[in-house]
Amino acid sequence: MTRPLAPFGTRLWEAMDARGRLCVGIDPHASLLEAWGLGDDVAGLERFSLTVVEALAEQVAVFKPQAAFFERFGSRGVAVLERTVADARAAGALVLMDAKRGDIGSTMAAYADAFLAPTSPLFSDAVTVSPYLGFGSLRPALDLARASGAGVFALALTSNPEGHEVQHAVGADGLTVAQSVLGRLSAENGDADPMGSFGAVVGATLTGIDADLDINGPLLAPGVGAQGATPADLPKVFGPVARNVLPSVSRDILKHGPSAAALREASARFVDEVRAAIG
Repeated sequence: MTRPLAPFGTRLWEAMDARGRLCVGIDPHASLLEAWGLGDDVAGLERFSLTVVEALAEQVAVFKPQAAFFERFGSRGVAVLERTVADARAAGALVLMDAKRGDIGSTMAAYADAFLAPTSPLFSDAVTVSPYLGFGSLRPALDLARASGAGVFALALTSNPEGHEVQHAVGADGLTVAQSVLGRLSAENGDADPMGSFGAVVGATLTGIDADLDINGPLLAPGVGAQGATPADLPKVFGPVARNVLPSVSRDILKHGPSAAALREASARFVDEVRAAIG
């Protein structure tokens, strides 16, 4: 019988403490495959993804594979994603599936089963979700994550220009959509110690955030590296909740492949810079 997992928030806290605060994206888009001298095909996808895992899985706290870059190759691409997830977790890294799923009812439940059910070949330690059909639509994912020891990261404040249209819209309660999402995540986390398993995605390049980020849960911070943010910016963006931030870096690490040593050196540098900035 499989031993139940500890809550994701606990496992993430321990992983960041042991390995440093860094999430490395696995984004095998065509330009990166080309830069690595690989073909834009399933063989290139597999070589790229497994090289990243083999180089870094015993070093970094979290991997974040972007599901779309695997799904574009159909069933064979999904098979590579399954192996990427399994190999990463077997080596001790946590896997955050960047799928951004969001729907209602039985469809949302099926999305949850795909990534959060321990019996699924795509079972991940956490998954990104979209709350823009209403936060309540995420209930199947939230409940299954809680039962399986997994986590959920809901989009809250993203840095893309279009995000402002929805995330800063004001509801009848006087709250912006982002403020409402953050409040609901805080309620899900309650007084979990050391932190809850339900996190928010908040862009590291944002400034002047008008929302309470103290949700007692993890804050995934994409945008460090090629998108312009640096580890030194994190205290300015996140202030007193910087302790819960998980910075995410993709291109500024992946561009150093296919050399395993160069990948390890780049990730170690980011870990050191984040540690110097936020501890």
